[in-house]
Amino acid sequence: MTYGADRPTADVREAIDQLEAMLRDVAEELAGWRSRAQKAEAELKTRGSPVKNTELESENKALRQRVEGARTRVHDLMQRLTFLEEQARDNGGHK
Repeated sequence: MTYGADRPTADVREAIDQLEAMLRDVAEELAGWRSRAQKAEAELKTRGSPVKNTELESENKALRQRVEGARTRVHDLMQRLTFLEEQARDNGGHK
């Protein structure tokens, strides 16, 4: 019977761990993007005029898609976590 009471807690912990790992990855990726953006801004200032770079535009598009994918995964994990917390709370009240 202990398994039933412990299982939601294990599921919640797993969901939290996944969410934390994903957020760490997103934070690291964001730091990289920020660094590249600052470098690009500095280069533009030295050139004096904006230069269109199709390679950067393509990379930017791919990065936007990755961010949207990460946003969707985080949203899904948050929904799962909320469900598991509610389930754990309901099971805790009916021991």
